[in-house]
Amino acid sequence: MSEDTGEQRREDTATREEKARRKAMLIRAGIYIFATHLFAGFVLLLFALGGRK
Repeated sequence: MSEDTGEQRREDTATREEKARRKAMLIRAGIYIFATHLFAGFVLLLFALGGRK
């Protein structure tokens, strides 16, 4: 019975670690997407200001 409990704990730990990795990946992807859009907006602003007469 103790073997089943130990194996279950390992599965629970693995599941928690996988969820934590997935959450970290989603946060990182969100930051990358936000930063990319911010940079693209800055480039567009430079073009808009450069095109003025």
